[in-house]
Amino acid sequence: MPAPPANLGQQVALYTLARIGLVAVITAILTVAHVPLLVSLVIAVIVALPLAMLLFRPWSARISAGLAARAAVRKATRDAFRAELREEFDATDPDTGSQN
Repeated sequence: MPAPPANLGQQVALYTLARIGLVAVITAILTVAHVPLLVSLVIAVIVALPLAMLLFRPWSARISAGLAARAAVRKATRDAFRAELREEFDATDPDTGSQN
């Protein structure tokens, strides 16, 4: 199982900032074109979603792979912990709670 990248949180934060920046740029362009601010913000949010999917595809793929790797590590850790708890539970008598 691949280890998640150490800077995954930083990558997610930068990706989020890039998407917010894209909305800001589209809003600014529309505002300069004399579109009201609220309307330009709504249009920018709608346009930025598919545009970000196209522009930031490699970045998104890296983040998705990192999140999947982190989920796999967490699942393996959780399964190991549950197996350890089952062993301890099996080693005690369920009626008295004492060792066999």
